[in-house]
Amino acid sequence: MPKIEAYDQHAAEYDAWFDKNESIYRSELQVVRSLLPTSGRGVEIGVGTGRFAQPLGITIGVEPSLAMRAIAEKRGITVYDAVAEALPFSDGQFDFALMVTTLCFLDDVGKAFREAHRFIKPHGSLIVAFIDKNSPLGKLYEQKKQSSVFYRDATFYSVDEVVDYLREAQFNRFTFKQTVFPDLNDTQDIQPVKEGYGEGSFVVVKGIK
Repeated sequence: MPKIEAYDQHAAEYDAWFDKNESIYRSELQVVRSLLPTSGRGVEIGVGTGRFAQPLGITIGVEPSLAMRAIAEKRGITVYDAVAEALPFSDGQFDFALMVTTLCFLDDVGKAFREAHRFIKPHGSLIVAFIDKNSPLGKLYEQKKQSSVFYRDATFYSVDEVVDYLREAQFNRFTFKQTVFPDLNDTQDIQPVKEGYGEGSFVVVKGIK
């Protein structure tokens, strides 16, 4: 069952976070953009309020929360009411799929990644952006998640765990990028994008079908 109750009740509060934390948001956008294909048809799974899809030029999304869906649609995104584990797309329909902080709310990560593999074209890609469980921010979120409206039901994953799930779903040729570094969190500037993982709290993994 999708973990959407908090997002239906607090969609406006969720969307406002991006304005209140603009430097972090722009840092995350930058690192996702660095691994996103520059052409082809894409979809964002767990599109939320469209904060990533819209500036990244993705016009199709999937979102089970009605309140979040409504905001994304106002941003010009065509949004399907569905969950990542069961998507209304035919085989090989998209060149790439994007998930941004959707991973921790999935009921079945393996099934969701297999679904993505099904509807992505051969040689297409799945881009997964998430908070690394082993990072300083990931550890903080884990400690405080019971007091968080949004992360109470979340399950955080390490990079190695995510890669294992991607491999099981038959993705390969992985590329890693990272940002949101603990010693820079108090700055108002866009944070750098670095190759690999292990330093930044926000990690993006790209796997090829």
